[in-house]
Formats: sequence, C-alpha cells, structure tokens
Amino acid sequence: MLYPRVGSCKAVLREIAPQALYLIGYTRFVKTPKEVRAFPITHWSHSSLMSFLRNPLAWYKRYVEGVYDMPSSPAGIIGRAGHVALQHFYSGIGKEGAIELGLEYLRNVPDFEINFGKARSRLARKKKRIAMEREYVQAINFYLARPPKYKVLGVEVKAVARVDELPLPIKAVSDLVVESKVERGAVDVVDHKFVDSFSSNGAAKTLFVLQAIFNYYTVKEMYGRPVRQFILQECKKRKNADGKSQMRRYVIDFEKCEEEFRIFKRLLHDATMEVGRTRVFLPNPSDMFEGENSFDIYRLHLAED
Repeated sequence: MLYPRVGSCKAVLREIAPQALYLIGYTRFVKTPKEVRAFPITHWSHSSLMSFLRNPLAWYKRYVEGVYDMPSSPAGIIGRAGHVALQHFYSGIGKEGAIELGLEYLRNVPDFEINFGKARSRLARKKKRIAMEREYVQAINFYLARPPKYKVLGVEVKAVARVDELPLPIKAVSDLVVESKVERGAVDVVDHKFVDSFSSNGAAKTLFVLQAIFNYYTVKEMYGRPVRQFILQECKKRKNADGKSQMRRYVIDFEKCEEEFRIFKRLLHDATMEVGRTRVFLPNPSDMFEGENSFDIYRLHLAED
C-alpha cells in the first residue's frame, strides 16, 4: 500500500501513538533526502552495538530512522529512576532529596512509555505503578545505606572519541568519572546497575567489558588522563533472604585488557563494514524484547528503501 509523502517519517511517528502505527496503513518508512555517506550512522555506542548484534532490524529502526516507540520495562524505568537519584546524590544533593528526585522522575513517566505486560486495566496499571515506586524506594535505599565514596570529577559525562583503526567514532555516557585510588594521576569510571539478581561472571562478563572499553576511550579523550579502572556497582533490588549485602562491586583493570581491546576494535570494525554494505536488515523473532515488533516491520516492508 502506498500513501502520500507527508514529510519525515520521524515527525509522523512522533505525532502518532505507537499503538496506532499499524492501524493507519503505513507500509514503509518515508525517508527525507539525506546526505549520501558511506555508513547509515555517524557513531557507535554500546547500546547501538548491542542492538545491532541482537536484532539488526530493530537497530535500523531506532538508530538509523530515529524511531523510539518501544515501551520500556518496569525494571528499566526503575533503573533509570535510580540513576537519576544517584546523579543528584553524587552532584552534592542529600540522600532524601536525591531519592525524591528519582521518585519524581518515575512518577512523570507516561503510561505509554511503560510495558505493563498483562496489567491492561487502569486499576491494574495503577497497582503496577505503586509496586514500581515501592521497588525503587527499596532499591535506592539499599544503595545509599552505605554509598561508595569517591572524589568525583564528573557526573553523567557524555563524550565522543575517535579510535585509531575504526572508521566511525564512538560515544558513551559515564555515570561517574572519579580520581583513581590505584594509580596517581589516573581516573576511574563508575557505573551503577540496579538488578533483580547479581550477574554471573562478574568483571569477566563480556557485556561489561565491551561497555567498559567504550567508556575508556571517551573518558580518556575528554579528560586527557590515563583511565585505569571500570568499577561496576550492582545493587540488587529485592532484599536477600539470607541477609547478605545488596551490593556487589566488580572491577575491570584496563591494564589487564590488552586482548579485549584488540577484540573490541575488530568487532567495531566488522560491524561498521557490515552496516556499510547491508541494505536489507533482517528481524530476530527470538529477541525477547523487540522480536515481535521487528518482525512486524519486516512483514509490512517498513524498512525498505
């Protein structure tokens, strides 16, 4: 089905509730003329790389077309609220004030941005929101009961860096940049995560190592100082039945990551070459987050040129 060109697809989709997208006859993305370039993106981030590896068509929709219409899980919203609270706490606001600002963020997220699952009625959604607030308050209090102490240099540090041998720059946001306690003159990067269960493999987890290297290059570019460690602080949101600590700390020492840096560059290079030559992006129906949505896009030819 064809339809009149009414401007940018991005503008159209911003005006339409995501649920209505397929009800009005859209069968493909409308593209406005754009500068012809070798690659469809201008940079890589950790989230965009993971999205591309997991589900290329969902990646195309979000990072090439710029359509952000997938609701977030309640766990994701709670995690963001926790990050908001910690951002303010490490910027100098007291615990209570920081907790309240995170709660304010959570309450201001509209319903259409949350995937409520089976909670479809207004009452069910209200109960779900109350449960989300309760879980957030419990989790952030676990974190701030004995908050890790640092000499903070930057909070929510956004930076872009060019890396030798890579055709595209990389971009990252660092929760905290702090003075390193293990190397004089160096800095460390701190990342906060709110989880349902602690990660297996800890600092050896590939996902964490890849994220750490994105932050390594961008922080090094911005501060012009050696970056020594990536410190990941996990906070378990639900209380441990055995009374053990709700916090776990994993440390990635960049001086011990020579092989990981080589693999990172190889992966980024190969991914860039792939998006540079691929013109048909395929869905991944097994993706638990966006599998169905990506297959709908594929079924309706929404991503064709």
